[in-house]
Amino acid sequence: MFTVDEPTAEAIRRAVEDGGELAGAVELRRHFPLINDNENARRCVRVIAAWTAPADLPRTVGQRDKREKR
Repeated sequence: MFTVDEPTAEAIRRAVEDGGELAGAVELRRHFPLINDNENARRCVRVIAAWTAPADLPRTVGQRDKREKR
């Protein structure tokens, strides 16, 4: 298991858009050299390329800000 920061994820997405999934796998392996299996790298690239940040959920009645005191 590993985490990918946003600049690295953007570089991988850009590689996928410009050169396809294999180019994305090469970019992933450039940032994470211990991933030495192309099949696993391509699977990780598909997840990274498809991931989007979750939208902020609207506040519901009764929820408080963390800053609000009880």
